[in-house]
Amino acid sequence: MRSVALPPETDALLVTRLHNIRYLTGFTGSNAMLLLLGGTRAVLYTDPRYTVQSKQQADCAIKIATGGLGKAALKDIRRRRIVKLGFEQDHLTYAQYESLKKELPLSAELVPLSGFIEKLRTVKDDAEIALIRASVDTNSKALANALKRLKPGISEADFAAEIDYQNRRLGAEAPAFDTIVAAGPRAALPHAHPGSTKIAPGMLLIDMGAFRDGYASDMTRMVHLGPATTKYKKAYKAVLEAQLAAIHAIRPGAKTSAVDKAARDVLKAHGLEKEFIHSTGHGLGLEIHEPPRIGRKDKTKLEAGMAITVEPGVYIEGWGGIRIEDTVLVTATGCEILTPTSKELREL
Repeated sequence: MRSVALPPETDALLVTRLHNIRYLTGFTGSNAMLLLLGGTRAVLYTDPRYTVQSKQQADCAIKIATGGLGKAALKDIRRRRIVKLGFEQDHLTYAQYESLKKELPLSAELVPLSGFIEKLRTVKDDAEIALIRASVDTNSKALANALKRLKPGISEADFAAEIDYQNRRLGAEAPAFDTIVAAGPRAALPHAHPGSTKIAPGMLLIDMGAFRDGYASDMTRMVHLGPATTKYKKAYKAVLEAQLAAIHAIRPGAKTSAVDKAARDVLKAHGLEKEFIHSTGHGLGLEIHEPPRIGRKDKTKLEAGMAITVEPGVYIEGWGGIRIEDTVLVTATGCEILTPTSKELREL
């Protein structure tokens, strides 16, 4: 159980987001609530399906509820005479909120909190960093294995399935998101869903990630089947320069908007700034998208221990798109690129 100092305006915090419960306790079940009492004191509520699992994974007090988790938690809240109960305003359902409001003593107050646990999660400890490294390594090996089976005529969907299979085979429990495989002009869709389109000579965008031991990795690489055109080579060079410029801007204390600007400035110099239509990156960990966001207007200051992606791209309708993405760790002196896969222009 992680030690957590409660916000000063609360006596306890009811945690309902499963990712936050896993972060605090290690419990990975699909039904849980956590009453956080400060420090390492907490009560985990789950149902009888997880009687054995909860004891194996969590080292806090555990209560197996047969009449609903909320009722069990409310009973403890009343018994402990908690006056100021914090709750996760972005994750508690309206029905749960109304039940709490109705059942709590009139003297009790519900205190809405946004992003409290998520902020703690932004800085990873050594154990988390090791798990992210393993996930990144698995993801990169999966791509190397899958590329051995890539040939013209295979569909996007079939190649995406091959990537997912290779990640599973290497120890991942699931893709971190729906694997993106986009061929030719379809690469202009940043979140293209792989379908029946046959992969033909030309550009291919591959965006893939894995969950391994609960932690995510994320990587985008381009391959070109057959000789690349001059236009492709110029655009690839521009995106790679933008990505490296953004990585160079990463250090403790740097604003995330400055990292985003570094990438955009390079693409602007190449006349491609209008083709960059999303943010430069995002945090990742127990979820594939976590704070901080690496965008134009984001003012978060980077801290050592943050794991983020750096993924500028350009997208031209009717032609295609190019994105290059690494998972990067903010260190005390700058940053470390965790993704080992080469970023050299690749022609197969």
